[in-house]
Amino acid sequence: MANYIKSNKFLFVCIGIIFIASFFASMIQTSFGNVDIELKKLKTDNDQTLVYDLYKPKLADSSNKVPFIVVVPGFQRSKEALSNIAIELSRRGFAVALIDPYAQGMSSSSRSRLAATTQGYGMFALVDYAYEGNFSFVDIDKIGSTGHSMGGNAAIRGADHFGKKAIKSKTKSRLDSVFISGYVLTLRDDILKDSKSNMGISYALYDEGAFRNELKGWDAANMEIAPESLRVINNILQKDNQIDKVDLGKYYGSKEDNNLRVIFNEKLLHPFQPYNKEATANQINYFERVFGFPVKIEPNNQIWQFKELFTLINMVVSLIMLIPLTKMLLQFNFFKEIIKPIPEALPKQSKKSRTVFWIIFFISASIACITFIPMVDIAKVLFADAANRELTWFFPQRMNNSVMLWAALNGSIGIIIFLLSFYFFGKHHGVNIKSWGLKISKIELTKTIILGILVFSIYYAILFLNYFIFHIDYRFWFMGVRIFQIEMLLVLLMYFPLFFIFFFSNSLRVNGSMRFKNQPEWQSRLIAGFANSLGLILIIIIQYTTYAITGTVYWTTNWLSVNLLFGIVPMMFILPYFNRIFFNMTGRVYLGPIITCLIFIMILSTNTVVYLPIK
Repeated sequence: MANYIKSNKFLFVCIGIIFIASFFASMIQTSFGNVDIELKKLKTDNDQTLVYDLYKPKLADSSNKVPFIVVVPGFQRSKEALSNIAIELSRRGFAVALIDPYAQGMSSSSRSRLAATTQGYGMFALVDYAYEGNFSFVDIDKIGSTGHSMGGNAAIRGADHFGKKAIKSKTKSRLDSVFISGYVLTLRDDILKDSKSNMGISYALYDEGAFRNELKGWDAANMEIAPESLRVINNILQKDNQIDKVDLGKYYGSKEDNNLRVIFNEKLLHPFQPYNKEATANQINYFERVFGFPVKIEPNNQIWQFKELFTLINMVVSLIMLIPLTKMLLQFNFFKEIIKPIPEALPKQSKKSRTVFWIIFFISASIACITFIPMVDIAKVLFADAANRELTWFFPQRMNNSVMLWAALNGSIGIIIFLLSFYFFGKHHGVNIKSWGLKISKIELTKTIILGILVFSIYYAILFLNYFIFHIDYRFWFMGVRIFQIEMLLVLLMYFPLFFIFFFSNSLRVNGSMRFKNQPEWQSRLIAGFANSLGLILIIIIQYTTYAITGTVYWTTNWLSVNLLFGIVPMMFILPYFNRIFFNMTGRVYLGPIITCLIFIMILSTNTVVYLPIK
């Protein structure tokens, strides 16, 4: 046993780091034991299921009731993506429900195509549940909601929904206060007139989605003069007192009359707004103003960043752990026969071969760049149900469908370019097919597949155990490795074949055309990383360079798909590293794409909207 542990020391070190980092992340998440966190489920309308984390301060009980805030993440986000808000509010004595919006995370899909409008992604049901006295520690007169992006839209719709009910019943709105971050499109007169909630607005000055707002160009996101923000304030003012410029950070109206209004305009991009100290402080300030703090802590006193640091350590170390984990499994007799000598590398590059290499490099990157947006549009046609938010078992992931098509297309093109370059150039310049690491028997391939599935299973088993103990997953901001419901395994099997074309193509190219004699390994892997991600990086550069010059992004219709790349590019960059490492372990190109495709696709799948018809 001692020898076994010694030979796999690195693996146990990685697991140890994950659990230690999770412990510290958990301590921060629970405000060092002052907040209890529990994963809960609520059955809602039409047999839907809302999953949420309940943050309950230990000071809260039936004799000491506290305010209650429902936090709604945005499109493509699970509940963990806004844990920073829940941490900061709960450590100040608020009870917080951090929800998985319908069709995201662990919640079921909504039966309505207008889930934000008619249900607040599940927030309406939870507000009603709290107001009806199901939480003995909640002050039902102090219920609020906050959300970012589409979660902000849910908050707006909540103010309208509960305002209409209050008007009809001639009572106070159940939703006393809302804070809207990153969304202003539905701040219309027809919505605002029925609102009976206090309202805070936070909008990024450099929000990429501002081209949809009423003003255009750089003025579109300027909340001092934006019609949307002026409307919010003037809606509560007498005609003689109405304004033509908002004083940012100034509170208008009265919380006693449930018409308190305030506007913030942080200098940020849309996806990064929730993870900013100033924006977080503004939100804390707002809820302190409307509800008061059971625990007095200054708004700028924030600890959520440390939780992000520890979960980032988790994410990085968990991926590194794949290496010693695979090495350990390869020690078993069952898998030893799939270990082969590393094939000889390609001949040292001549001037001519180097020229050919870089031509192919930039052609491939250009193809990757120009094909992404067309695949987004094609996906809308091929997978119409998911694109239209209809429940379906046929490729139900609205955003990942386009990524899958792009991956399959570019993987296929990559294989074709690889073979053509060999036929017309490589075979005449000393390239040997044996260096590709393709030769494998049926038994060896079967065992390679079993090994890949086993590595995937152990990787997620450790994650589930870690989550069960500490209620912590692996993540940084909106990128995360999270637990999943059993149905996601079926989704994984559905998406695996087409995605695998790309992953296999990458392994073949990284190990068969980017591995040269006398080239430093670090240099080879770095070039491979950029080769795999440069096309997508170019899309981001085009999008934001255009935005910096004109005040409007280059791709408007599909701007959310471009935003998706912030989470995909890092995975694309590190993919060749893993394919090279697993190639060096086995001498073959198969194990790497099997492991990386299973894990990376599950990461993508659990961080996106999934319109599955499940309860």
